Amino acid sequence: MQNRFRTLLLVSLVVAGGALFSGGVVTAGQADVIAATATRSADGTYQFTATVAHADSGWDHYANMWEVIGPDGAVLAERELLHPHVNEQPFTRGLSGVKIPDDVHNVIIRARDIVHGWGGAEVKLQLPMETGQKTSVSK
Repeated sequence: MQNRFRTLLLVSLVVAGGALFSGGVVTAGQADVIAATATRSADGTYQFTATVAHADSGWDHYANMWEVIGPDGAVLAERELLHPHVNEQPFTRGLSGVKIPDDVHNVIIRARDIVHGWGGAEVKLQLPMETGQKTSVSK
């Protein structure tokens, strides 16, 4: 009787675990940056766009920010995302007037969500040096 109970319990756990890992239960993971652009303005500042993919599920779990990070890890700019994008995936948002030190030639764009924080896919972007020039990267 005890062995039968153990077998039944084990089968139940395997079935429940399989549902979790096979898509039976959907959960949003970390926010991924899948594309980004940088354009140099006449005043020497930059305009960035970031395309973020995240399985936003509502106000309790959504991508809520992306950042421009320098090679030394310093945060150079932040773009706050004020609401979920449940029906708009992936989505692209911009940020202009970003001042970048003259000795910085590459940046990293990363995103976070309100549950997992930072840690999804990032992109490395080479900055354009000429006014009006645009660089882009996508995954």
